Amino acid sequence: EVQLQASGGGSVHPGESLTLSCTVSGFTFDDYGIGWFRQAPGKERERVSCISPSDGTTYYADSVKGRFTISSDNTNTVYLQMNNLKPEDTAVYYCGQDASMCLYYIDHTTPFYYGMDYWGKGTQVTVSS
Repeated sequence: EVQLQASGGGSVHPGESLTLSCTVSGFTFDDYGIGWFRQAPGKERERVSCISPSDGTTYYADSVKGRFTISSDNTNTVYLQMNNLKPEDTAVYYCGQDASMCLYYIDHTTPFYYGMDYWGKGTQVTVSS
């Protein structure tokens, strides 16, 4: 059974940092991309980052580039280090299995959920002063 579990959310002030974790099971880690997307109330969902664990290739949305860092390790866990957080980063963050190996970031005509058949429960990130 494919499972992904995001954790690490919380409430912080602008400029502070958080690290989210996504623990996966039920599939071969290196055979898929693992991506993060977020959903804020009243806003469109947004893909924020993706990693290909097999070769470490990473991708970022322009809105988080330079502030967020995605990484993975050999415990089948993907991390999203979020620095210099802004109020507009407030959202529920989800991690998902990406069978397209992060194609969305290469070809922006790719539909939002393309390749993402599985994702876990989200974790809330709130950034406010």
